[in-house]
Amino acid sequence: MHAVRLHAFGPAENLTYETTDDPVPGPGQVRITVAAAGVHLLDTALREGAAGPFGAPARLPTIPGREVAGTVDALGEGTDPAWLGKRVVAHLGMVPGGYAELAVTDAGRLHEIPGNLDASEAVAMIGTGRTALGIIQYTELGPEDIVIVPAAAGGIGTLIVQYAKHAGATVIGLAGGPAKTARVRENGADLAVDYKRPDWPQTVRDHLGDRHATVVYDSVGGDAGRAAVGLLGKGGRHIVFGWSSKGILSDSPLAFTDEELAERGITSHSVLGPAMLEKAGGLRALETRALTEAATGRLRPAIQRHALADAAGAHRALETRGTVGKVVLIP
Repeated sequence: MHAVRLHAFGPAENLTYETTDDPVPGPGQVRITVAAAGVHLLDTALREGAAGPFGAPARLPTIPGREVAGTVDALGEGTDPAWLGKRVVAHLGMVPGGYAELAVTDAGRLHEIPGNLDASEAVAMIGTGRTALGIIQYTELGPEDIVIVPAAAGGIGTLIVQYAKHAGATVIGLAGGPAKTARVRENGADLAVDYKRPDWPQTVRDHLGDRHATVVYDSVGGDAGRAAVGLLGKGGRHIVFGWSSKGILSDSPLAFTDEELAERGITSHSVLGPAMLEKAGGLRALETRALTEAATGRLRPAIQRHALADAAGAHRALETRGTVGKVVLIP
């Protein structure tokens, strides 16, 4: 099979498209002919040798990637034969291997893809979709809410904008540059603002008049995140799920002292981690819900497709914030 392999930690150019042995499914496993493989910002850090949330750096050589969709073409011993030939999607968990024409995983990780979703959409929802729903569960949105979404053109931001609009909230999406703000506007945001413009907070204030934001879903941190929080009114909620302005593996997100929060009358809550999964009933529950939301049309992931052979280009696009939506590799 063809696969993208990493033989040495370093820049995106270290991802090489080459031929390697076909994987063989073990007991209780399936092999998937991959139609789409997800790319995550975390993949770029792991490529450089970061330990990330998985402990030690990856053992080399490795095939990166943990999100795949396609068709089951082979079964391991003891695997339910009903899986053979089905269109499936799976998050591979701690085991990489997604950037390839074939991937192996445990049958217990599989979800059958709903008939109206393609493989790229399924991949987007199994990873990015489940995370978005895990974040959203911390707020009950309604028509009285005014929501600010930094990084609104990203994979998670796109879904949060859609979810908030379905709940009746007023949605303000922030993105970098005219092309991205146009996409945010097309996605349904009431106001799309270029956060690269120094006057963007005033643009939001002019739009809101005497109203204030009630929720900020912050994956950016830094100056943009702090300015967004500055638009919250009393009782406002700052929901933190990343801090890309400081690097995905930074030691800490945008932080506020207890005194600052009390003075402003707002709360700040970091939601990633085991508590999110416990609240949602586990990863599989989130994955199932994400696929259902997409199948019904309530959530529509934005997809940016790259050829599998262009995995390095996909990584570079992520690292330079040149992407819109979920990045997916197509073999």
